[in-house]
Amino acid sequence: MDFILSQLAGFGTAFLGLAADPQTYLYLIASVFLGIAFGALPGLTATLAVTILTGFFGNKIPLDYSLIALLGAYVGAIYGGSYPSILLNIPGTAASAATAMDGYPLAKAGRGGEALGLTTTASFIGTVIGTITLLIFVWALLLVSKNIASPEKALLALFGILLSGTLMSEDLVIKGWIAGLIGLAMSMVGLDPLLSEPRYTFGWSYLMSGFQVVPVLMGAFAIPQIIDGLRHVEAGKVLALKGRIVPNLRSIRRYLPTIGRSGVIGTGVGALPGVGEDVAGWVSYGVGKTVSAEGDKYGKGSLEGLLCSETANNACIGGALIPLLVLGIPGSPPAAALMGAFKINNVIPGPTIDPEIILRVVAILVLASLTMFLMGLFTARVFIKILAIPQTIFLPVVMVLTTIGSFSVGGGINDLYLMLGVGAVAYFMNLMKYPIAPLVIGVILGGLFDETFRRSLFLSDGDLSVFFSRPGAAILLVLNIGLILSQLPVAKRAFSRLKGISV
Repeated sequence: MDFILSQLAGFGTAFLGLAADPQTYLYLIASVFLGIAFGALPGLTATLAVTILTGFFGNKIPLDYSLIALLGAYVGAIYGGSYPSILLNIPGTAASAATAMDGYPLAKAGRGGEALGLTTTASFIGTVIGTITLLIFVWALLLVSKNIASPEKALLALFGILLSGTLMSEDLVIKGWIAGLIGLAMSMVGLDPLLSEPRYTFGWSYLMSGFQVVPVLMGAFAIPQIIDGLRHVEAGKVLALKGRIVPNLRSIRRYLPTIGRSGVIGTGVGALPGVGEDVAGWVSYGVGKTVSAEGDKYGKGSLEGLLCSETANNACIGGALIPLLVLGIPGSPPAAALMGAFKINNVIPGPTIDPEIILRVVAILVLASLTMFLMGLFTARVFIKILAIPQTIFLPVVMVLTTIGSFSVGGGINDLYLMLGVGAVAYFMNLMKYPIAPLVIGVILGGLFDETFRRSLFLSDGDLSVFFSRPGAAILLVLNIGLILSQLPVAKRAFSRLKGISV
């Protein structure tokens, strides 16, 4: 009890400290507005919003303000994707793809205002559920993680790369793993972390410090989206927003169990390394359709179906920050971009992170969700006008912002070359349906894997038993092997037979 009270007191101090600072609101309002706008514009994503702001604010302002800007944009963008899903039938972000299933039919039936109001409320509650879970579980996990050593860290980093590849690949899992291994290989360029000797630099002094995180993020996440958006312009007729946006309490009470269940699912999915909000939305939607008494109405304009996806994708934010803060493993692509901001501020997420930073992150999430809620209810019609902006206008602007952001971090032309090179590779990988997020996660986690794997071997004089003689390492090794084996066709067929389903 004393521990809980002390954490609540710490959270209260962090919250009041931020709430009493006028600059907090300046960054909150601007970043949440920008985030909603990014989410509302088809072709832009939460990852892109966080990535671009990392370039501009990552290490240019105090860490607190930088986190406010990035988390505000993150929360706003995940919510903002619901606008085009409901009014255009075009998901603003992948996280809101399931929202379009019921949101658009509701808007066509003249219930767009009601749908948007409940979506705003559900997104707010979902973010709060994820944030409370983050506050509760991050401390318990931190206590556990402080006891893990190099072998466990190496296997954990490998598990994060493999899992992200498994869950993000559209067709073949092997493509996700290849993308992750490419990122892992990229992370090994530069000075050896143990021996301080150059590796794979080919005499280029720029590569002595390895691939810089921000240009890699910009190139991998922004360039393919901009090119693809310009090649495939999505246009549609924006439906008129009819009805009252502010929802009544009776509707909220009716759907509160659905919102609570979806919040838990979204948080749980978010806590899986490298998965993300789009998976959370679909998983929650699928569970809702299965267990609901009105499952047959899903896809035809069901408010319940709408709330399943919108609650879960916002709840996923708090969940995605749990592995990031505890283990240094991002739980989603936007969290990977957020980790880039931590790294350029010399903050290492993981067991050694300053607990004060965690409390400030939680306080910022609460403030950002409140800002998003108020902005969504009372300025929704402003964001609807943004839907009318053609992609051919805003995407070149985004390209300019991306270039400036990438250049501003390192201040060198080489960062731009790296961004464009990574962007070109990522674009062609996208064409071949190789997921990009595992590549970025591989770059971020590769350093941890490389250093801890080799340190383990140094300390054990090359004895590989160090990876299975310790209980924690043995469990993680089994998880890694089990994950790989579970994707083999023979394992899938055996699993299907157990379920009585023929493949």
